[in-house]
Amino acid sequence: MFGTIFQVSLLLINAIAILNEERFLARIGWVSASRLTREANPGFQQPYDQTGYAGQGQVDIGIKARMIELINAVRTLMRIPLIVINILVILYELAWG
Repeated sequence: MFGTIFQVSLLLINAIAILNEERFLARIGWVSASRLTREANPGFQQPYDQTGYAGQGQVDIGIKARMIELINAVRTLMRIPLIVINILVILYELAWG
């Protein structure tokens, strides 16, 4: 049971990790805020945030923005660990089926 849950979650994380921002996510309007800032301000002309880190002026972000941040975090942070975990799962399945 836990093995099946682990395999399903691993497949979902793999699916999130391989989403291409230019080919898929941009078409449906799920582009990260940093990408929009880079496209709007070429070079190093990025605006300065006056509110500070998690200041009182920060507005609560919606579900869509949180999903975009989750996709970007999975694609950035889980790339190397996913390679290792996938190799281990493949070797396990080959050895003990």
